[in-house]
Amino acid sequence: MEKTLVIVKPDAVSRGLIGEILSRYEKAGLKLVAAKMVTPSEDLAHKHYPTERREFIEGMGRKSLETYQEQGLDAEEVLGTSDPHEIGLKIQSWMIDFITSGPVMAIVLQGSNAIIKAREITGHTIPAKAEPGTIRGDYSDDTPVKANAEQRPIHNLVHASGDKTEADFEINLWFTKDELQS
Repeated sequence: MEKTLVIVKPDAVSRGLIGEILSRYEKAGLKLVAAKMVTPSEDLAHKHYPTERREFIEGMGRKSLETYQEQGLDAEEVLGTSDPHEIGLKIQSWMIDFITSGPVMAIVLQGSNAIIKAREITGHTIPAKAEPGTIRGDYSDDTPVKANAEQRPIHNLVHASGDKTEADFEINLWFTKDELQS
């Protein structure tokens, strides 16, 4: 059975959405096999959002640039650069600050196609583009433009691993083997 990591971020925790979020995954047939509430250390946050993952960093920068273009805004004017890597590094820094700002609920879910299923339930990374019925579509409407203007990451409530390699890495980062239940 496939496993995936989901992190209920500080914005969702502070809004009291842990139960609702967990319920959506369980109702879809995903089984909870590990859970803990923790305020992540900066070290853990940097390992979770590493600057060495150039593709990840530049991907965040490109998403921001695309949103600026869609809205007819000048990214260089707002962010001081139009380089996707530089923008991605700014966002990564804000993500570190945010995920360490308060408690998160880290959970491991297991089931058939757990990674894809969890991401479908979670919704589009940019909440304003998330479909109604998804967690992000129902509980957030944040955008990169708003977040960048406030020099913070997008408040999108939940992190869900993107693929098997990422899920395996993240599960081992957040949990010991003894913490995983069968």
